[in-house]
Amino acid sequence: MAQSVAFYTLGCKLNFAETSTIGRQLQEHGFQKADFQDGADLYVINTCSVTDHADRKCKKVVKEALKLNPKAYIVVVGCYAQLKPQEIASIPGVDMVLGAAEKFNLIQHLTDLAKVDKSLVFNAPIKDTNLFVPGFSEGERTRVFMKVQDGCDYFCTFCTIPLARGSSRSASIEETVKKVQIAADSGAKEMVLTGVNLGDFGVKNGENFYGLLKALDTLESIQRYRISSIEPNLLTDEIIRFVANSNHIAPHFHIPLQSGSDDILERMRRKYKSDLYESRINHIKTLMPHCAIGVDVIVGFPGETDEEFLKTYNFLNELDITYLHVFPYSERPNTTANKMKEVVPLKVRGERVEMLRILSEKKRQAFYRQHLNTVRAVLFEKEEKGGIMHGFTDNYIKVSAPYDPLMINEIVEVRLEQMLDDGTMSCSELLQLEKH
Repeated sequence: MAQSVAFYTLGCKLNFAETSTIGRQLQEHGFQKADFQDGADLYVINTCSVTDHADRKCKKVVKEALKLNPKAYIVVVGCYAQLKPQEIASIPGVDMVLGAAEKFNLIQHLTDLAKVDKSLVFNAPIKDTNLFVPGFSEGERTRVFMKVQDGCDYFCTFCTIPLARGSSRSASIEETVKKVQIAADSGAKEMVLTGVNLGDFGVKNGENFYGLLKALDTLESIQRYRISSIEPNLLTDEIIRFVANSNHIAPHFHIPLQSGSDDILERMRRKYKSDLYESRINHIKTLMPHCAIGVDVIVGFPGETDEEFLKTYNFLNELDITYLHVFPYSERPNTTANKMKEVVPLKVRGERVEMLRILSEKKRQAFYRQHLNTVRAVLFEKEEKGGIMHGFTDNYIKVSAPYDPLMINEIVEVRLEQMLDDGTMSCSELLQLEKH
């Protein structure tokens, strides 16, 4: 009887793509994929270093896995495994820890699934992690997360990602297009392009992200591409113009800001100032007034004064953006910011987060109101609750509709009718059903 494997993924879209890649490798060697609750023979936990309380979350997942099968073999991989391998190895029940360079070689490290007295740790220095392993997520027929880039060369003062994932790297455009075509066979209509520093694609081999977008836009196998996140200094005018006129790339950008104060941006070691960020937003909205724009913001960075926070608040309030992802600054070992003396109290950080979350909701509602009685293309998903199904427009408006199995994984043109209390919009009329 084949041995079973179950997975648990913490963190970003990139982690989900990588978990699926590891899963395919194991299945090729005879493992059968199981649900987490099935009490699998092998559990693979893919961790995140950005998520707060990574150690607590990892311990909880390990404990739950062992409840389901006390004899289960537990492997922990991912960013947290690279940064703190011995801390993970000390968690009761963990049998193996694999760092960034080793996580895609799990099958080579597995001799049998017998529980061990002491965790096996394979964790090479991050400078030795130079191989790019592409991957894409599975299990969601509507949408695929496609990993096209990994690592980062920026070393922002608050971030551990370069320490956890290594330097920026990617495959060639030709190789990436081939992988996209393979992923398209799953039947997904939308592909989310993911990476640690996505706009840095191709930097080591003379290519660039703009060239990748041009190549992907010629493919008919995927109806819609979505750019997960791109740094403002790497979001060039030619990329913006291309998206505005493309056949398949969604009018939706997620552009990290982190702070509207230039002094804070300098202390964060970001590669732009607020005026460049503002110019990018204005250019997008000039060409695509309907475009959704999401923004990452960190509040409570060491030394952030009330005046600097208000500068961020006012800057965002005046920008034509759609929503915010707001994070309180979190201390990370081995980062420059962790050594800065002027610590902002946790209570103040929480208050600032709440102010920006309220602002985010106001921005989202304003964007939705702008689209009342307009026609947009919606990709509907399979989940159903209380007779209602949901989907997203190309410009990331969440739409509710009466459940219809014929609409699952279909792109449907609808008229957006009303803003609902659950944060979605209802649609009054199905104008066209495109079957691809």
